[in-house]
Amino acid sequence: MGEARVNMIVVREFDPRKDGVGVEDVERRCEVGPGGKLSLFTDLLGDPICRVRNSPAFLMLVAEIGEEIVGMIRGCIKTVTCGKKLSRTVKNNYSYNVINNNDLSKPVPVYTKVAYILGLRVSPSHRRMGIGLKLVHQMEDWFRQNGAEYSYIATENDNHASVKLFTDKCGYSKFRTPSILVNPVFAHRVPVSNRVTVIKLTPYDAELLYRRRFATTEFFPRDIDSVLKNKLNVGNFLAVPRGSLKSGSWAGSDNFLSDPPESWAVLSVWNCKDVFRLEVLGASRVKRTFAKTTRVVDKALPFLRLPSVPAVFRPFGLYFMYGLGGEGPRAAKMMKALCGHVHNLAKESGCGVVVTEVANREPLKLGIPHWKMLSCAEDLWCIKRLGEDYSDGSVGDWTKSPPGLSIFVDPREF
Repeated sequence: MGEARVNMIVVREFDPRKDGVGVEDVERRCEVGPGGKLSLFTDLLGDPICRVRNSPAFLMLVAEIGEEIVGMIRGCIKTVTCGKKLSRTVKNNYSYNVINNNDLSKPVPVYTKVAYILGLRVSPSHRRMGIGLKLVHQMEDWFRQNGAEYSYIATENDNHASVKLFTDKCGYSKFRTPSILVNPVFAHRVPVSNRVTVIKLTPYDAELLYRRRFATTEFFPRDIDSVLKNKLNVGNFLAVPRGSLKSGSWAGSDNFLSDPPESWAVLSVWNCKDVFRLEVLGASRVKRTFAKTTRVVDKALPFLRLPSVPAVFRPFGLYFMYGLGGEGPRAAKMMKALCGHVHNLAKESGCGVVVTEVANREPLKLGIPHWKMLSCAEDLWCIKRLGEDYSDGSVGDWTKSPPGLSIFVDPREF
């Protein structure tokens, strides 16, 4: 009987005209989050494809038995940096990039086509039937058909069922353990050091800076220009010591990079609030009351700058910080100033938290304010090699490469 039911499972492409209600029902029954009684519900605001829609190529599949949707999976494909190589022949592949003699001996990125799986859900009443495995295999077939060399997923370290599915049954291996850092948005503004100047960069200047300084960072997207020009990109910000700009004012990334200050930091901000909302379910009345009290006090007495628990027990939005980088002995202090600036932007837009994800050994991590109780010290990324013939450089098998100090987390799939 069980085998017959498995044979009845049909996996097909998501149809927005008829599958919305069924998908939303499965999402609600698959609450994902911390252990105990608390769970995290994601409201996709009526768009089940929202978390992959902005990727270069994407697909959503659903599994159904009869006319009932019992599972779904999302996937996307993009070209990212998987390593670097030394080259004395630098080709100008970017419309905004101007190569100078100093660039000729610098490492250049090695790109590969990578696929990302996210949003795998199977209805609790239909688990242990091979539905998740069937969804993954069919998604991987689409990845291969579209030239992806690698596929990776992100999951919680303690989500044993997910880890077992991908590592034991699907051939993935544990790859990276970045940290998700979450900072609440308070009712008061966070002070930004008057010793730091924060400059808002145009997409043009941000792209030039990112490509010149961070193109060899693991998972750096080759189409960074598309990310920076997306309507969900709130802005790109650079922090420098006050008075350190040689010309006295911003004169463009070209001039900045030709003679940068001793220390600086940069980041960009993505508006997840208009893509999805989160809500922590299952909290006791005591916890809810305590959280509300801290917010009331903070709002009534903002000059005290008291930390308050964000309103996470009702739907809330977030800003995601990405492209975090910097140089110099005071780069972490510059990053702290940028995080304060982003907090104040998030406060003005009504966000509940500000989030970022960085490599576990990221040097700038010390400058990123976050609450440990809200953050995840080790997210787990697992990877699998799908093919052998795409990478444009000889870096060997990326799945066996050691982690670097930094990682670029694409906001389009966060």
